[in-house]
Amino acid sequence: MKAASEMEASSQLHGLLQLRHPVLLAPMAGIAGGRLARAVSEAGGFGFIGGGYGDEQWLHEQLQLVDGVAFGVGFITWALHERPHLLAQAMDAGASAILLSFGDIRPFAKSVHAAGRVLVAQVQTVLQAREAEAEGAHILVAQGGEGGGHSGVRGTMALVPAVVDAVDVPVVAAGGIADGRGLAASLALGAQGVMCGTAFYAAEESLAHPDARRLLTLASGDDTTKSDLFDVARGLNWPAGPWGLRTLQNALTEQWAGASPEMLHAHKEELQATLTLARQSSDHRQAPIIAGEAADLVRHVLPAEVIVKQMLATAREALARLAPKPGG
Repeated sequence: MKAASEMEASSQLHGLLQLRHPVLLAPMAGIAGGRLARAVSEAGGFGFIGGGYGDEQWLHEQLQLVDGVAFGVGFITWALHERPHLLAQAMDAGASAILLSFGDIRPFAKSVHAAGRVLVAQVQTVLQAREAEAEGAHILVAQGGEGGGHSGVRGTMALVPAVVDAVDVPVVAAGGIADGRGLAASLALGAQGVMCGTAFYAAEESLAHPDARRLLTLASGDDTTKSDLFDVARGLNWPAGPWGLRTLQNALTEQWAGASPEMLHAHKEELQATLTLARQSSDHRQAPIIAGEAADLVRHVLPAEVIVKQMLATAREALARLAPKPGG
């Protein structure tokens, strides 16, 4: 475990990502843009732009905002299969790391390796972790089901040490981690760092709508729900898997609570029309706020640099409480 007086990245993580502190920005689709990624990297962490479902023009615009800092781009892997040229676009713009989630990374691993970039794979099971390591991932993100957006079903506390024990590459913890206590706990579990999304959703540099950021600061993890509702409403054909999209509850999730996937698809056009109108008017009674169970820990809209500094300070305090006492 790191000494309480230190909170520097491990030599492995530093060597791969050139970060000073073990805090990574999750590549939240449409939220983690270039400005937020740059701010996290400038604060000593490592920022990922959320390449998401492959909006080429959006990605081009965001890549212009990170010149001069180390950064990465994260893709939803099954969507990248539909637009594989975006991988080269990200690397040509200087991305030093590529993060792939939810899909087969093998078709892209060779290109990432050949370009001399760091391949990061986000996994939700121990089996996925072993497979990703065998396929050449340099870093694994072990993502628990508490996280916002899509995730698996295992809890972070049990998943992270299981993945650490199963592989020989650095592991980063994700899912329900939004302050320094979560960072300290992750280091104690054997992870070399953390990846946070909800913690930065309300950051000043986030692309989230101001009303969404404000509502997150008032929310609780008790207020989250996981379903296929907004994937259907967004017209996204997610592959089969125990994913579900974790969001804050709102009027639309309450209206469709308990609806089967078949029922949601039967009302797809209605849901898509509702969501389109909600987005146009920034009505978050209908539009989603994609956040995780760590929502209780986000209480203010702050610059990303402050969020990183507070996380590190709280982690130091937490680790200091575990340090042996003189004469103890």
